[in-house]
Amino acid sequence: MGKKLFGTDGIRGEANTFPMLPEIVLQVGRAIGYLFKNSNSHLSKVIIGKDTRLSGYIFESALVSGLCSMGISTWLIGPLPTPAIAFLTKDMRADAGIMISASHNLYYDNGIKIFDKNGYKLSDELEKKIEDLIFDENFRNIRKFKNDLGRAFRIKDAIGRYAVHLKSVVPPYLDFEDIKVVIDCANGAAYQVGPQTLEELGAKVITIGCNPDGININENCGALYPEKLRQKVLESKAHLGIALDGDADRIVIIDEKGNLIDGDDLLALFAIEFKEKNMLWKNTVVGTIMSNLGLEKYLKSKGIDFIRTPVGDRYVVMEMKEKGSILGGETSGHIIFLDKATTGDGLLTAIRLIALMKEKEKPLSELTNLFDKYPQVIKNVKVKEKLPVEKVEGLKEKIEKAKKRLNKKGRVIVRPSGTEPKYRVMVEGESADLIEEIAQDLADFIKSKLQ
Repeated sequence: MGKKLFGTDGIRGEANTFPMLPEIVLQVGRAIGYLFKNSNSHLSKVIIGKDTRLSGYIFESALVSGLCSMGISTWLIGPLPTPAIAFLTKDMRADAGIMISASHNLYYDNGIKIFDKNGYKLSDELEKKIEDLIFDENFRNIRKFKNDLGRAFRIKDAIGRYAVHLKSVVPPYLDFEDIKVVIDCANGAAYQVGPQTLEELGAKVITIGCNPDGININENCGALYPEKLRQKVLESKAHLGIALDGDADRIVIIDEKGNLIDGDDLLALFAIEFKEKNMLWKNTVVGTIMSNLGLEKYLKSKGIDFIRTPVGDRYVVMEMKEKGSILGGETSGHIIFLDKATTGDGLLTAIRLIALMKEKEKPLSELTNLFDKYPQVIKNVKVKEKLPVEKVEGLKEKIEKAKKRLNKKGRVIVRPSGTEPKYRVMVEGESADLIEEIAQDLADFIKSKLQ
């Protein structure tokens, strides 16, 4: 029957419309409780965190209801980043973890991300099992009664636990005393723990987007809108700026000169640093099909293998585990350090970056800009229905013609978004004018077929 609920990063959609309906999310909780119940203990527990969206209250309550009805105790964390929930799930020995967030989307969307007991996002197979249970009429009759019902608790020390974990990446001989940093938390999940952790490390912190009101998450701030951050960095003469998204699993950096540093730049920097320190496991870095061709060529010139996966940090992590790599990530800013995290972590990346600046005793602008990027154009096309590429009449042929125009000196990626009602078109090549023309032609074609 195919997927009904899950996209590339969990379940996501507008709050109070399918699939993000409280009655569906309650069933998600019940399915998670059924699949992850610890058979060796009656004390099965699941951690639930969220970002700052107004609708978070709806889905937190729905998940608690579903889980407790299946005999699972729930530990409510409150607003904390997605990677914090992944870390705490393992650290607190829970049977699973759930994050309520729609990541970089605006406030009216929400979503569910699920982690296993080791802090990893679920496989496609496990997601399919959850979907099958939710739509199985017989499953609705399975539940617990009397003293077998679960309980709900609020955990008060979660921020401190996660902050200690973040600070563990800084060598004990380093501090951030002479570092001035601007951090934009997108009015999202990191609004407390981000500034607090940087201040505890000794940095002078200037904040943007740290006043959530339930509806201003990601609104003209954060990783998707770094212009305010750039202005504040230059105005305050800060050493760098950090822009997170709503659930703080991705990061964009602004250096002291106002230059934007994306995920590809960070992968190049850390790959070289880890290789010099003999920390680059298997001499391999994992990226995605969206990673810039310039990054791949640069790493190969340094004797480093580069592997691509489908879009989604979940797929990057799966490949990293399979290949035994420590470093991977996405252009969008999901950076994964498998020695310290099981998913993309914006704050962990920022702290590791500042520690590297301190070790090298160099400004950030001198550490980055390591390779020439191929010109790249991305078009996002809103569509009424996200049909697979092969189901859109004439699209495959259109893509093949576009590739031929690049004459093997670039790439064309066309795919339906896994998180939004959009098609994404990426064209990369040597000529900026040519790739813009090709991308627009493809976008117009998709509009004519799916709008």
